[in-house]
Order: sequence, then C-alpha cells, then structure tokens
Amino acid sequence: MSTDSFKTRQELTAGGRTVQYYSLQVLRAAGFPQIDRLPYSLKILLENLLRQEDGRFVKANDIETLARWDVKSTAQREISFAPARVLLQDFTGVPAVVDLAAMRDGIVRLGGNPARVNPLQPVELVIDHSVQVDYFGQPNAFQLNAELEFSRNKERYAFLRWGQDAFSNFRVVPPDTGIVHQVNLEYLARVVMTADRGGQTFAYPDTLVGTDSHTTMINGLGVVGWGVGGIEAEAAMLGQPISMLIPPVLGFRLTGAMLEGATATDLVLTITERLRKHGVVGKFVEFFGPGLEHLTIADRATLGNMCPEYGATIAIFPIDEMTLDYLRLTGREESDVRLVEAYAKAQGLFRVAGDADSTYTETIELDLATVEPSLAGPRRPQDRVSLKQAKTGFATALPGLQAASAKKGAVAGGSADVSARSGAVAVVDPPAVAQIDHGAVVIAAITSCTNTSNPSVMIGAGLLAKRAVERGLMRKPWVKTSLAPGSKVVTEYLQKSGLNTALDRLGFNLVGYGCTTCIGNSGPLPDDVSAEVEARNLVVASVLSGNRNFEGRIQQQVRANYLASPPLVVAYALAGWMTMDLTTEPLGIGTDGTPVYLRDIWPTEREIQETMLRAVNAEMFREQYADVFGGDARWRSLNVPTGDRFVWEEDSTYIRNPPFFEGLSLEPTPPTNITGARALALLGDSITTDHISPAGSIKKDSPAGKYLIAHGVQPGDFNSYGARRGNHEVMMRGTFANIRLRNQLAPGTEGGWTTFQPGAEVLTIYDAAMKYKDHGVPLIVLAGKEYGSGSSRDWAAKGTLLLGVRAVIAESFERIHRSNLVNMGVLPLQFRAGETAAGLGLTGAEQFDIVGVADGLTPGGSVTVRARPDAPDGAAIEFQAVARIDTPEELVAFRHGGILPYVMRQLVGKKTA
Repeated sequence: MSTDSFKTRQELTAGGRTVQYYSLQVLRAAGFPQIDRLPYSLKILLENLLRQEDGRFVKANDIETLARWDVKSTAQREISFAPARVLLQDFTGVPAVVDLAAMRDGIVRLGGNPARVNPLQPVELVIDHSVQVDYFGQPNAFQLNAELEFSRNKERYAFLRWGQDAFSNFRVVPPDTGIVHQVNLEYLARVVMTADRGGQTFAYPDTLVGTDSHTTMINGLGVVGWGVGGIEAEAAMLGQPISMLIPPVLGFRLTGAMLEGATATDLVLTITERLRKHGVVGKFVEFFGPGLEHLTIADRATLGNMCPEYGATIAIFPIDEMTLDYLRLTGREESDVRLVEAYAKAQGLFRVAGDADSTYTETIELDLATVEPSLAGPRRPQDRVSLKQAKTGFATALPGLQAASAKKGAVAGGSADVSARSGAVAVVDPPAVAQIDHGAVVIAAITSCTNTSNPSVMIGAGLLAKRAVERGLMRKPWVKTSLAPGSKVVTEYLQKSGLNTALDRLGFNLVGYGCTTCIGNSGPLPDDVSAEVEARNLVVASVLSGNRNFEGRIQQQVRANYLASPPLVVAYALAGWMTMDLTTEPLGIGTDGTPVYLRDIWPTEREIQETMLRAVNAEMFREQYADVFGGDARWRSLNVPTGDRFVWEEDSTYIRNPPFFEGLSLEPTPPTNITGARALALLGDSITTDHISPAGSIKKDSPAGKYLIAHGVQPGDFNSYGARRGNHEVMMRGTFANIRLRNQLAPGTEGGWTTFQPGAEVLTIYDAAMKYKDHGVPLIVLAGKEYGSGSSRDWAAKGTLLLGVRAVIAESFERIHRSNLVNMGVLPLQFRAGETAAGLGLTGAEQFDIVGVADGLTPGGSVTVRARPDAPDGAAIEFQAVARIDTPEELVAFRHGGILPYVMRQLVGKKTA
C-alpha cells in the first residue's frame, strides 16, 4: 500500500460500490496546478507513482517531478512504472512460463522457496499464434486446421495447462478462440481495475505490458499498455517495476472526418507513413482534437495496433463517451461501465469536446478528409502507396525484388513487361496457373486483429463480396484465400448479416481464430502455384489485412507483400494481380458480359452502418465470452502434469530446461571488458526481429532442422520456430537463420551464413558461433539503423546471448529489442551520430576490444571500441560508442547478468544494489 506522502487517498461511490483511490485532483490542489495540462498518458503514469509510492522504487520526489514536469523539456528523469497486469500470447508466453518453471528450480538450488516464483498480479495468456493455414477455400477448413494445430502443439498446450494450475494469477484462453489483442479489447481489458487490499477495495487505471509489440492496440480504449520482451514481462509478473524515462509526448491533432470510401486501415497506413518519417521512437503519441468525434473505438484500436510500425511506445486515446459506448456494446457489466465513467471524471481523465488541449512536447496535425484508399508495401508497413498508384508502385519495386530473388544459375524469370499484364484479367476464363507471372497475387488473407476487430471494415468486405458474387465474379484460381478473425463474434455477425455466404463463395472460408498469415503462418502455397513460382523464380505478391509485411515474414516464396483493408483484400483476390490499377481497370467480366469495376461493388458508408446496426449487438459478446477460459473437448482432455515444479523430459523437443540459471550464485559476477572478439555478422539497416529470430518454418537442412531430425522428428512434424520457443536448442540454432538475412561477412549468400575469422571458411552462423565458442572467442554483431525493429521477440535477445554474442554495435535500436538485449546481459552499443561501420572503415574481419565495460559503465555513457586487423602492418581503428543502457535500474540488471538473475537473487532474499 502507498506511503501516500501527499494525502491523496479518497473515496468514490459508483456502480453500486464504494472504492478507495489516489486522487490526482487532490494532488493538484496541494500545489501542483500543472497537472491539468499534463497529457492524458502522463496523468496515468502520475497516478501509478502515487499508488506505488514505497520509498524505494517510488519516492515523493518522483511524484513531485512528474506533477511539475515540463513536457517540452529535454531533461531526462527516470521513474518506475508498475503495470496492473501482464498479457501474453503463446509464442512468447511459452518461453516465459518455461523461464518461470526454471526459476523455481534455480531458486531451490540457491536455498529459496519456489513458491515465491509466482505472478503477483493478473497474467492472461491467449493461444493465438499456433494455427496455420494448411487448408483453405473449403467449408471444413477451420476444423481441419484446428485438428492439425492440436496434433502439432499438444505438448506445448499441456505445459500451459500445467502452468495454469501451478501458478496463481495465471489464466489461459485456449486455442481456436481468438487473437490476443482482440480478446483483450473485447473482453479482458477493464479500463478501470479494482483490487482488495487491507480489507478495502481500491480502484485504479487498467495498465499493462504484453509480450507482443501490438499490445498497444488497447490504447484505443484509453488503456496505457505497450509491448515488452518476455524477460521484462516475467520480471513484471514477479513484482519488479519497469524502469523508464519520462517520455516525450507527441500530440497528434485530428480534424475533419474521413470521406466516403476511406477506411480506418487507410488512416492507419497514412499515420504510419507520417510518423515513421517524423520519428517517434521512444515517444508516447497521444491523439486529440475534434476528429476524435468521428472515430469509433474500433477505429482507434486500429491506430493503436500499428503503433510499433511507426515506432512509438504507445499511441493513446483518452477515455470518453465512445469508450463507454464500446464497453456496453461488448457486453461489459453496467456497474463496471459506471465505475469507469465516475473514476475517469473524478481523476480528470475523461475527454469532453471543447476541453482545453493538453500541453505536448510537439504537435502535428492531420485532416481526416485527406485520407485516401491505400496499401503499404512491398516490404515495410511505412511504405504507403495510394490505391491509384499501386500498379506503378509495384512496377517500380519489381527490379529490386527481382535482383534480391536472383539465384545462382536461375532459369529465366517471368515477363519483364508488367505494364501489359492488366488486359489479361478482364476475360471470362482466367489464365491457367501456368500462366501466372511477376505480380500475381497468390495470397489474399483477411487476417489479424488490426482489422478484424473493426466491424465496419469486416462488414465492408462482406458487402463487397456479396456484390461481386451477384455480378458473377470469382477469385483467380492461383489466389490462396483465407478468413482468420480475431474473435468468434466476427463470424457470428457475418452469419447474422448473411455475408458469410458470399465470402465463402469467393474462397474466404473460416480457416481459424488466430494470427495466421500476419505472423507468417500462411501455410504452403498450392503445389502447382508453388512449383511455378519456384521454376520461373517469379516475384509474386500477397495482400493481407495485417500489420507487418517485412521481407521473408508472410510466406517464404512470396517477396512482395502489401497491407490493405479487408475490402481491398477481397478486391485483389478477384483481380489476381498487383499489376492492375483497381481504380481504372475492371476486376473482371460479369455474367451479363459487361466489365465490373471496383467502384461498382464498393459499399457505401451508409450500407455498412445499417448492416452493423442490424447484425452487431452486446448479446453476441456476452455469449461468446461466457466460457472463454473453458476451451473445447480437445483442450479439456489434455493429459496435464501436476506439481508445483515441472518435471522436464529429457527427450522433449518442445519444452526444455533453459540454461539461463545454471551455475548462478548469490553474488553476481562483475561484467568485464571484451577482448579479442570477432564479428559474427555485419548487417545493414532495418534488421528486424524476424531476421534475428524467425517464427516461420524450419528447413530440414538448417541447423535447427538437423537437430530435430537427430532427435527423431520427421520434417513433416517440425512445426515452426515460434511453436518451438520452449526449446532453447532449437531457438539458438534458429537465431539469425532467416532465409532473407544478408550478412556482409558472407557475400553472395542469403540466409544464416557467415565467414569464420580468420580465414575464408563459410559456415552457418550457428556452426561458426559454436566453433568460436570452442576457441574461447567472444562475439559481436555490427549493424545499421533500426536494429531489432518488429515483433517483441525475447528469443532475438536470448538466442544472441546463447550464440556467445557479448555486444551489438548499431546505428540505432528499436526500443523493445534494445531493452531485451540489456535484460539478457548483452551490451547494446550505438555508433555516435554520423558514424557507421562503413564510414569508420570496418570490414568485420578485425578483432575487437571494448574497453570501459568493467569500470566506468554508466547509462548513456561512452565506451572505447578498438578494431585490430589481423595483418601485422594494418592500422587499428578506434572509436567511441554510446552504451545504450538507458537507466540506472537497467545498469543494475546488466551487472547481474540480466533482469532474471537480478530478480531471482531478490526473491532468494539476498540484498542487492
């Protein structure tokens, strides 16, 4: 319970109950009038400090500092943040639970009580990352994919069932239920939390961290939350507050309203492009202005969802009447809705039109009326292209995509003239699969919580499909179509409106309730399409309603990937080509013999809204979430281990005891300087966590594939890297194993290859790392800008550590991965402004010494890096690099070898400093 130095504890009665809370208004009256103009998000952080004041992690001075904070200041001040709950998905959640199980073993070895390794606040895990699109375009696709999912993941699921019984405050939403962020939005999020302490009920803002970067989707509901690595989330579960700097807050003012034909997807792609160019890494983004009156919570959630794509920490909207309406629509209890309203108003957190604007670090503006139909691609979410320019955009990108896909001795590729391709689609009989060429759309997926959480775009897709079927159009035969919504409510309202029939007719049958194509679980292309793409080395495309389209992510044979709204996904399935201009060229010929254009079948906003009013209601949400933790018969019949300590099976290839706590002593070993290191990789810009720790399929000739075969697993049973994250042996072999990785130390190769130094022996990165380990040689990685962008994969840091990498030197880091590296004891170093590996003359063939780690390491301080060439007459290159350990608390964790050893030593009871 809070020390409450400022005597802010108050009482509030609402929704038929009386609660205690720590009042921002009382603090304001105590001499802090600046609170009124603080951004909404900083008010949430301020309440967190008031409630968590303990004299250790939170002191009275921290509260005073934030209450008087000048948001335009460039000063840096560290504060603690204690999230109210933790959210997990199964790919990142399994290794988190594995680590907790291993910590119980480790704490026993140190003489502690294993029961102390237990979540101290609510932890909810949603299984959504494991279903794959193996079957599609048929009525029973969902059932067949679900059966395969269980057969592949039974061991993982049984382990999670064990965790649900073994750990308190831990609940699991079973597979085939929904996508984590949509389930969070529609059901798990409280907006205002309550908890009993000392015989009284306290109310406070719902806040969270999640082991998925798109946790920010919940920002649309006024809930502060963001993605963190699994390591940081585990520490938060165990009561360790998150250390952070008071962030700059960019105010994004929205005005006007979107015009007919524009969707929330188009808006978020526009904002992503704008903010990525502006630069918001490490910042909070807060939306305000009169335009909010025209954005539903589903629209706002779409904007929050893609926050990681534009690089911000959060993208928050305030609580307002829209929030209350959405809570009622989604079946929340009326008493809870009333508490949310009363609490938000009492705290000055409730937005009312005409209120004075908060003060922001900086402000930018967008007129919603300027938003136009758009896609993003072919390689990055921020590369927006308007629909009318998509054809020319692909033609411009094609030469680069062809060059990247060139194979040694490849056969001649497809036609170089893509401009003439459009005429081939406007015929009654579509060309055979053998006639596909560059630009053919081979995947069209309505997928991802980004858009399936928004009834307007889903119903829009259904209405477009209905009109297309009525005109006699069908999808092209080479297009793999799928519908994978984020909750069962979606299929219920599609069925109630009758739109599911048309979607089924076009091949958009339900394939599963999970992330599927958006995370690379798109499954194989049909054999004939795959063979044609492979034989002719074609650059083919996917169009999906997701949030990520990084190279190598969606499907290994598909190089051009475009994000789009669900209606446009349907349209491109009908067209079949990225080499068409959908604004001027017909999608096909109708049964009446006339051309059918996109404009002919695009639904009006009025049609969409009228259908929504008829088809979507609160009872749907109440029914679908009534037994959300129960699961189906397959889930309930799993053979589940028992006991508070997990019994590790030596022959398991899914769940293995990780080595992170082996040999751990009560006293940490001080960090040392790095001497004689070799570069394992020399990488360019925008290296994502997909490149570092892939989640897709495992190739049989890869180190991970060879390991599995050696342990009796047949290639058909490999599953994916993501599904095997509970096995460190697989994951360390998969680190830097993405097939699209280009390591400049192994020129002419693509994938997880490097050159062993000294010499010219080209090995897989894993094999080279193990050879370096045998020689006692530490490793580093050199990289460009935005290193570690993308999903919040803790294995991108864990695998890096297990390969023997001591430091990563990059031009810049994405927020979550930088934090993960620190929390695993890997030192992130940043080149000084204007300096790069190439500019300094580094080739990666040198030996590297890093001095200043053992003594004098400070947050944001400098270390000396010396690169020594092997040639005796070569000149050494010496430069300064910035230690991207950003806070004093991070430095403490780093000195312990990472956050988990630090937390475990605390749990044992050893005093640490």
